[in-house]
Amino acid sequence: MSGRLHELSAAAQLSALRAGEVSSRELTEYYLSRIEKFDDALGAFATVTPDVAVEEAVRADERIALGERAPLLGLPLGIKDLYPTAGVRTTFGSAAVAELVAPADAWTAGLIRQAGAVLLGKTNTAELGATCYTENGVTGRPTVTPYDLTRYASGSSGGAAAAVAAGLLPLAHAGDGAGSTRTPAATCHLVGVKPSRGLVSSSVPLTSMTGTTIEGPIARTLEDAALLLDVMARSWDGDLDGWRPDGRFADAIERPPARPLRVAVWTDPGLGDVHPHPEVVRAVERTAALLQELGHDVREVQLPAQSDEPVRSALRTLFASSVDAAVRSLVPPDRRGLLLPYTRHLYAEGQALSGSDLFAAQGVLARYASAFLNALETFDVALTPVTSGPPVPLGHFQADGVEAIADVMLAWSAYTPWANLTGQPAVSLPSHLDRDGLPYGVQLVGRRRADASLLALAAQLERSALWDDVHPYCWDQ
Repeated sequence: MSGRLHELSAAAQLSALRAGEVSSRELTEYYLSRIEKFDDALGAFATVTPDVAVEEAVRADERIALGERAPLLGLPLGIKDLYPTAGVRTTFGSAAVAELVAPADAWTAGLIRQAGAVLLGKTNTAELGATCYTENGVTGRPTVTPYDLTRYASGSSGGAAAAVAAGLLPLAHAGDGAGSTRTPAATCHLVGVKPSRGLVSSSVPLTSMTGTTIEGPIARTLEDAALLLDVMARSWDGDLDGWRPDGRFADAIERPPARPLRVAVWTDPGLGDVHPHPEVVRAVERTAALLQELGHDVREVQLPAQSDEPVRSALRTLFASSVDAAVRSLVPPDRRGLLLPYTRHLYAEGQALSGSDLFAAQGVLARYASAFLNALETFDVALTPVTSGPPVPLGHFQADGVEAIADVMLAWSAYTPWANLTGQPAVSLPSHLDRDGLPYGVQLVGRRRADASLLALAAQLERSALWDDVHPYCWDQ
């Protein structure tokens, strides 16, 4: 097998590996060549590991020849650079710790590597995961969407999304604290899954936004996303929120939902004078219409809670306290001057917080989250936009100075944080491209621990042609 291997899904590549139609080394070297050729334009990788990758691919071929069938054996993958990997540097998106090499894999990174994946490198991320755009002092260039190289691929999992969309990876690991898997997926016309709290255990608490962050896959299809999620969905014994699914997600997506689902729909971002772009509304309306055609009960509802000033202030407190903890733990005092201006701003705010400030903020956010849970008690799924508009131009978030960045980010991504606070599963799905070729996505949010049902509904939409099978392999000519 040869030619355009990157156009095969991850599932198809695994089948080809097991059938002996392609070797892991051939597939790995193919992707390494694409990264070398195209990543300067994208900024998708913080670190590329060709020597490690080829060595792991050779071992994978030997294991396949012996009949082993580990779930990801021989498949090239990338790990988000907020999560340590043994023997490979983890920069946390920061020039201040750019040469940090961990002695062991983070929990989920370890599960992925134990499942036989070949590590091509670490995908680029925002500094300490603190922004919904990916730009840092490690790579010296922002991460952009392949659909328009002048626009961000969002963040903090921007590198993962850009790499998958451009065919530099078949599949990628990501993490989501307030939308950081879903918004990059939306800017790159991909599937992004944020699981229910506790399905995937994090071992990086200092960048986890006090329990709201959870890792998940970014993929081109639901089948590919389920493959990786099945590997990641294994909580460690010390995870108080940990739970195990009843079956495989790869099986769940093969079947439609067991019954018609009640779906709540809204497009209000909850920020007063912020209104969604008309194409954002169109994305939700066309998805709602398709759900109705499929027999589901779709109801337009009012947004359960506004993101008013107390909520916005509490979110800023949560971010600042998380960044403060990460900086104190990871960054030596003599290197903190290398942090980006916005990170230094959050760190200063975090230092000024008291314990009572953090408890008060958590109380505000708990009430905010409860409003969503109460309003959606009689519904199975919520359907909303992912972002209020298309991928934004470079520099958009910083244009009004560091003190305004948090509010500018929320104006674009206000639809996603509530699902992190409630702990519900959420998935970002592609919708369509506008006349300028920019992608738009929709978000589905399910009941807590009903991840299988949510993914089954998402797969039903995929099979019913919710989105065009368009991928921007525009640099192949």
